[in-house]
Amino acid sequence: MTKVAIVYYSSYGTAEAMARRLEQTAGGLGAEVRRRHVRETAPREAVESQEGWKAHVDAVADEPVATPDDLDWADVVIFGSGTRYGSVTSQLQSFIDTLGPLWGEGKLANKVYSAFTSSQTLHGGQETTLLAMMTTFTHFGGIIVPPGYTDPVKFADGNPYGVGKVTGQSAELDETDLGALDHLVTRAIEVSQKLGA
Repeated sequence: MTKVAIVYYSSYGTAEAMARRLEQTAGGLGAEVRRRHVRETAPREAVESQEGWKAHVDAVADEPVATPDDLDWADVVIFGSGTRYGSVTSQLQSFIDTLGPLWGEGKLANKVYSAFTSSQTLHGGQETTLLAMMTTFTHFGGIIVPPGYTDPVKFADGNPYGVGKVTGQSAELDETDLGALDHLVTRAIEVSQKLGA
């Protein structure tokens, strides 16, 4: 059974919805899944200054929080983050910064890694955010598995680096988003299984 860790940060719930879809699809493929959000590190006054942000933080307060053990355990790791000026959120980066001991022991290497993101606008830094995560995976010694253009859905969503959702007109996941997420996790699991064969 393939073990899949989905580790993400979500401010308003888009990445959360994407992570839940990945979890559902991976579970349907027979994988064991840990879906974990990273701890909120923004000051409470900043969170409370945005109604949607506060509502989401409160909604996930009892959900499991990511720990380094989740990556140690996994065969496949999928990171998710909104864009922040073309890179990952500080919250996800803070989690990544706790992984030094595992990295030092070589326990992050030889796993399959992939990624997803969202942005307010069409050219809001999605590709650079995904590439930033891939840079991290490279330092881990990970096996990066992007979706490329390996399924017709990729010609609809147009992102070979991972999955990116534009939230400007609607944060709701549409059929293209769902199909792209399904393909991402299916491909990651299939490659992991081939590596383990």
